[in-house]
Amino acid sequence: MRTVFLGTSAFAAAVLSRLCDSPHRPALVVSRPDSPQGRGRRLRPPPAAEAAREFGLDLYQPESVNSEEARERIAAVGAEAVVVCAFGALIKEPLLSDYRMLNVHPSLLPRWRGAAPIERAILAGDERTGVSIMVVTAGLDSGPVCLQAQEPIRPDDDYGSLAMRLQTLGGELLVRVLDEDPDCSPQDDNQATYADKISPEDRRLDPLHASAEQLARRVRALTPHIGAYVESGGVRLGVSQAEAIDGASPAPGAAPASGAAPAHGAGLAPGELALDGPRPVLGCACGALELIVVQPPGKRPMAAEDYLRGLRR
Repeated sequence: MRTVFLGTSAFAAAVLSRLCDSPHRPALVVSRPDSPQGRGRRLRPPPAAEAAREFGLDLYQPESVNSEEARERIAAVGAEAVVVCAFGALIKEPLLSDYRMLNVHPSLLPRWRGAAPIERAILAGDERTGVSIMVVTAGLDSGPVCLQAQEPIRPDDDYGSLAMRLQTLGGELLVRVLDEDPDCSPQDDNQATYADKISPEDRRLDPLHASAEQLARRVRALTPHIGAYVESGGVRLGVSQAEAIDGASPAPGAAPASGAAPAHGAGLAPGELALDGPRPVLGCACGALELIVVQPPGKRPMAAEDYLRGLRR
């Protein structure tokens, strides 16, 4: 089947790679324009655009995919289907109705429609997620689902490890749909949940209003692509690996077990950051959070032990 691929992110680049290794190799890849990135704010192409060049595909990066010029460029290749994956821009009429348009969405729709389904699934403590191949409609990820498969969320998964498995699964499901053209079933809108875009506030670890387990999930959900942080003593410390530990204080009047050492992080008030142990420990509304990999301002991520050694010199 002659296809056009619309994608931007690293996830989209991986799906594009699988599509290229199939009978449905895209005749055209449409990606977003180059954008400033990194500390130097140099213009760099999106990952999907880089992948298109590596595969020798025709690449087009319009300011708007809905423009007349863009629609003419897509029409010129005679596409039978348009595939959308993490494109990052709204597709409007008349382009929306011009083609059979399929979206690779990394969730078990109708759960987690929207911009950040992988992050929101981890944040919510979901035990499973997956990939849905759906027909693109005017609604937000609300079109009929053509094929869907599950993927467990492991206790140690962060965004990076989970996204890698989902992008592989997404590529396989997409090729199956293009090969087999299965019937697509409407979603149950009453079961829908929404994965809002990650905001700056979502990145902040708030120990006053969240448990250690919730904050550990937040760190995993935002690593390695966005990053979580904690503020303490006027310092903003990035956190890319952390673990919830039992930091609860003993009940009033209760004696510790005979010969037992105090729990690491025991007795910390919510928001208190202890720096006197082998690793920093953050007191939370419930339990405590041990910081394992941190990033001080202006430096690269480092083992928390190394960070503490630097502070103590």
